[in-house]
Amino acid sequence: MSWRVPDEALAAQGQAIQANSAGGVTSFHVAYGELTLHAVAHRIVEVLTHLREDADCRFNQLIDLTAADYPDRERRFDVVYHLISYSKNRRIRVKIETGETTAVPSICSVHPCADWFEREAFDMFGVMFEGHPDMRRILTDYGFTGYPLRKDFPMTGYVEVRYDEEQKRVVYEPVKLPQEFRQFDFLSPWEGDRQAPPGQGYPYVLPGDEKAQG
Repeated sequence: MSWRVPDEALAAQGQAIQANSAGGVTSFHVAYGELTLHAVAHRIVEVLTHLREDADCRFNQLIDLTAADYPDRERRFDVVYHLISYSKNRRIRVKIETGETTAVPSICSVHPCADWFEREAFDMFGVMFEGHPDMRRILTDYGFTGYPLRKDFPMTGYVEVRYDEEQKRVVYEPVKLPQEFRQFDFLSPWEGDRQAPPGQGYPYVLPGDEKAQG
């Protein structure tokens, strides 16, 4: 017997939650057997409290909080909350939108375990959480520049860290590339016999192999 909740039941729950949210939930959708709510950012504490306390919901455990970056949007970030109801055996996702300079209310008062999740979202994306008890970086160093999971963060980063033997301490320096960027060829030399007669095996000759011909 499948444990998956029918889409019709998820849609009915989404409709009920939206109707009872007094505008806190603006829309919902069901995809891949999961219910996603779209909520108003400044009312997220109210929405999650309702999801925790309502007898038909009982989503009393936050299992994840993260963000997604859409730099072409005016409000570039989605803050995403994943919750589970152990008594109802259901999961739900809640999304809100926010910008680079707009703080989102912290939900630590509703789900204390959000403490480190919110710090990680701040550290990786730069999303600020108003009312958080300890809003500081959690994964990168205190002097780190930028937010690594933003789409516009450079692949090489801004600075590199190394231990300086002369100064006897860790130092930060601008990123230095030891060589020019190269064009890598990802074709595998094992895909067929390169010495096979024409029309047989893989016809590609790896750069340099032509020197061995004749």
